[in-house]
Amino acid sequence: MIFDLSIVQIGIKLLFAIICGGAIGMERELSRKPAGLRTNVLICMGATLFMITSRHISGGAPYTDPARLVAQVVAGVGFIGAGVILQSRGSVTGLTTAATIFIVTAVGIAIGEGMFGPAALATGFVIGVLVLLRPLERAVVRRRRIYEYTFKTREPAIALSRLLDLLEQEGLRLEDFSVRDSGNDMHEVNFSVITSLHGNSRLIERLHELGTDTRTSSREEIG
Repeated sequence: MIFDLSIVQIGIKLLFAIICGGAIGMERELSRKPAGLRTNVLICMGATLFMITSRHISGGAPYTDPARLVAQVVAGVGFIGAGVILQSRGSVTGLTTAATIFIVTAVGIAIGEGMFGPAALATGFVIGVLVLLRPLERAVVRRRRIYEYTFKTREPAIALSRLLDLLEQEGLRLEDFSVRDSGNDMHEVNFSVITSLHGNSRLIERLHELGTDTRTSSREEIG
């Protein structure tokens, strides 16, 4: 049985895209991120196939530009990246996953062009950045987190002014806040700051100066 050489080459490129996309996607999957193994494999394969198709359409003819289709792929993958970026109360998460999707697309394009060496090298670097730099990142920021607070007051304007003074004394910056009417002439103030565990404990002790019924929750800033 005689195989068409071009079909074999395309199959090799797609298989290599599965390997590279799968290697990066596995790290995302183990980290429980929105875009995991299958997503990154499909993105890498898609970018590879787009590059192969772009080369096939141009056929080396004059006045053709195979990069035009690829440029649209790069723009389109931005929508996928935007889908994994979550914005909640002023806090943005998922940026690393979105950036990973962008680089996986670049790896797929390189594979489609036949640049197997650079694609493999980039894949190794990406995994190294995602895995090896995480402990360093956590050590540098000393486990800082976004803490969200809620307290009630009858004078929200005065309480907010006092809150800003309090945060300034503690060396903290207000990340986000909102005020809503909770009835009975009371207002509920919600705000968030980035601080350490010790800073959170100190702030909770002093929040009673601003209002009553204070409660707090937290989540890690690094993801």
